[in-house]
Amino acid sequence: MSVWALGINHHTAPLDLRGRFAFALDQIQPTLHGYRSSLARQPEATLLSTCNRTELYAAGEQSAVEPTLEWLAQTGGVSTHVLKDHAYILREGEAARHAFRVASGLDSMVLGEAQILGQMKDAVRAADEAGALGTTLHQLFQRSFAVAKQVRTSTEIGAHSISMTAAAVRLASQLFEDLKDIKVLFVGAGEMIELAATHFAAKTPKSMAIANRTLERGEALAGRFGAQVLRLADIPERLHEFDAVVSCTASTLPIIGLGAVERALKKRKHRPMFMVDLAVPRDIEIEVKGLSDVYLYTVDDLASVVQTGKENRQAAVAQAEAIIDAGVLSFMHWLDQRDPAKGGVVPLIQQINAQADAWRAAELARAKKLLARGEPVEAVLEALSKGLTQKMLHGTLAELHAGDAETRAATAQTVSRLFLREKS
Repeated sequence: MSVWALGINHHTAPLDLRGRFAFALDQIQPTLHGYRSSLARQPEATLLSTCNRTELYAAGEQSAVEPTLEWLAQTGGVSTHVLKDHAYILREGEAARHAFRVASGLDSMVLGEAQILGQMKDAVRAADEAGALGTTLHQLFQRSFAVAKQVRTSTEIGAHSISMTAAAVRLASQLFEDLKDIKVLFVGAGEMIELAATHFAAKTPKSMAIANRTLERGEALAGRFGAQVLRLADIPERLHEFDAVVSCTASTLPIIGLGAVERALKKRKHRPMFMVDLAVPRDIEIEVKGLSDVYLYTVDDLASVVQTGKENRQAAVAQAEAIIDAGVLSFMHWLDQRDPAKGGVVPLIQQINAQADAWRAAELARAKKLLARGEPVEAVLEALSKGLTQKMLHGTLAELHAGDAETRAATAQTVSRLFLREKS
């Protein structure tokens, strides 16, 4: 069984390219179906997509890295060459190591952040529901979760972590004299917006509002913070009311355009606006950044802010890497045990169990027929036990009589060790 991973992240690809490969959670199942059906031999597959990364993990009897690269490039509407320039391709142990590091927060823009673990669990659940998660990837990700838990409990990897949303509040504090005097608009109602609203609410701004495509979900979140509720369609006419805007939706097209922001600035008499676009693809048109009275930050712009405290976590990183190394060795041992070419015995054990089950089923069926004919129970049980014994010993006894004297002697030693072992 071969394991491979193909992905792009904030280390390797710019935001706009990542935006082409962003998949909402409800898109994962159909996307996995499309990927697997594109290959002659359908591999196990899991797709992880966040604002910082899109990664496809797969496992199959044969590696299919090149077809996977071609399929992903086509899905994102770019050439294979362009995607390859920004992608990383990992195989076997390196694929496992990467999965463990991602789950543990070591590959995140915010070193040690915990949100990625929940996102990975959601991705694995979606793959399972799509019927794309087999034994190998199930083991890979369950071990990823276990390693991540050990890293969290055994190291201080997340002790000094600053989240994206906390960084947004920190930047807003640098622009505005007092956050109690500002009005904040949140666009979206997902996990990132909930976190952002929580951080801003702690600063008790003058007012907060939430605009969401689904009013019911927006109202539920607004109720927690005493915020107003807007429709997305209301944003252009009411944008001028807000000093700060934080947006993170799953929209494939920008929600806030250049024209809307220009009109808002005019109504505000060019009082500054603070805007944070946490979405991938973008929620706010990139041209907005060129306006002199707008301070627009994307997830990539926040990178330097969230690195604060990184030095304090380097010792914890070394400890975490040691835990991950042990996890990789354990997973590769598990994988090798399933590969006959590497001396793995699991397939042989499975065949032996299957053969034993077939013998048992055959003798049980024969016994039921004898009972149905009225044969005595004791006689049927005797026949059942003898039949099973003969089937199980037939091959062994035949081998003891086969071959030359040296071969028979070696077979006899093996048989004695297997069948005549003294109880310890």
